[in-house]
Amino acid sequence: MPKIKTHSGAKKRFKLTKNGKIKRSSTKRRHILNKKTTKLKRSLRMPTYADKTNEKQIKRLLPYK
Repeated sequence: MPKIKTHSGAKKRFKLTKNGKIKRSSTKRRHILNKKTTKLKRSLRMPTYADKTNEKQIKRLLPYK
């Protein structure tokens, strides 16, 4: 059986935690930042978790994590 290639875009964006959850960075931090409050931008620095509906697909893209 051949090895499965890891999706290179997914390996840059997602990390797996010990409990099996998928950690990702927050969205809405790339541009148009002047209308967003400082409090919002500060809270967007924190990582979030991927939704349960997407977990199966992301884990398929990261077979050796």
